[in-house]
Amino acid sequence: MRIIAGTYRSRVLEAPAGMSTRPTSDRLRETLFNVLAPRIEGCGFLDLYAGSGAVGIEAISRGAAHVTFVERAPAALKVLRGNLARLGIDAGFHVDAGSVKAFLSPRLKAIPKRERYKVVFVDPPYDAAQEYAATLGQLGQAHAGILAEGAVVIAEHRRKEALEERYGILRRTRLLEQGDGALSFFAAETETAD
Repeated sequence: MRIIAGTYRSRVLEAPAGMSTRPTSDRLRETLFNVLAPRIEGCGFLDLYAGSGAVGIEAISRGAAHVTFVERAPAALKVLRGNLARLGIDAGFHVDAGSVKAFLSPRLKAIPKRERYKVVFVDPPYDAAQEYAATLGQLGQAHAGILAEGAVVIAEHRRKEALEERYGILRRTRLLEQGDGALSFFAAETETAD
């Protein structure tokens, strides 16, 4: 697993041993960042279920102003912190060592605009189907206030596992499929359809 572009291009990343953490493949990550390229420079980036940190570190490498990694698995946290240390990344990020639900819950009230996220990446374990609905549902609450204006939320999921078209104020705008994986892109709308 390597950083694809930017400051840390071609640097190798480690992944946790075993099958409980499934890193986003280099190819799918490249597709993701090709789509996100105009949004990354100077943005706030939220990496939920961060695992090894490959996606968030790619965002740092490409110029994100700040990345928040949320991960609770001890083995994944150790690898994530190790990847950041090996690359010499010591600023511009925060690691939240807890559950995504706990991270999002206190933030459902509006936070200052300068601290909101322009890009949110959601990548729970493929077998944790309930996590997709719960997390996208939390992010899609109209009063969530965690999303910057014009934010995009991307969920990586199994190609055969269809996600809903809408979660509250989040509406799917694009679906990219590659191999066994898929990326669903959601935009926040100001009003939900009745």
